[in-house]
Amino acid sequence: MTHVSIQAPATGAGTDVLDGQSVHDTVPLGAVLRYFDGTPQPPARFTRKLRDWKRHNSTGRLIQKSPPSAIGASTYPAEFILHEGTYTSGGTPIIVVRCHYFVTTDLHFEILERPQPGMVRVLSRWNGRDELRHLAPDMAAAEAWMQANRYSDLVTEVVGADELPVQLRRAA
Repeated sequence: MTHVSIQAPATGAGTDVLDGQSVHDTVPLGAVLRYFDGTPQPPARFTRKLRDWKRHNSTGRLIQKSPPSAIGASTYPAEFILHEGTYTSGGTPIIVVRCHYFVTTDLHFEILERPQPGMVRVLSRWNGRDELRHLAPDMAAAEAWMQANRYSDLVTEVVGADELPVQLRRAA
């Protein structure tokens, strides 16, 4: 079994630390985020402590944002989902690892990578929510991916220059 994960770039990491509400409100779908709880990483010899630490200190790609919801008498805050990776065997996905976070989470987030202008998001729309299925470098690659991966209600969305932070737009 092989593991395909999202690799965070070694350089270019964001310097702004965000809370869950800021991630939901300002970070575009397709961005790679590092999340952390502020505790130091334990030594490798402490396997249980290291495993527990990794649950709160990792990276993932932002694939969905959801508004607050109510089920019966219970209300839930807005949430977002990070895709951490996919375990495959012979090219077939076996396990998909996603983490769901409410905007009230105690974790901190940092943007490691943003979708670049001209890239294309392939989204599935269901129940009023968009979920990122693939981030392609251009429209031709997005259309090829859509042909090879059949999902219902797929739409494409080109990443615009207006999604870059103000300081990056000035430099471009």
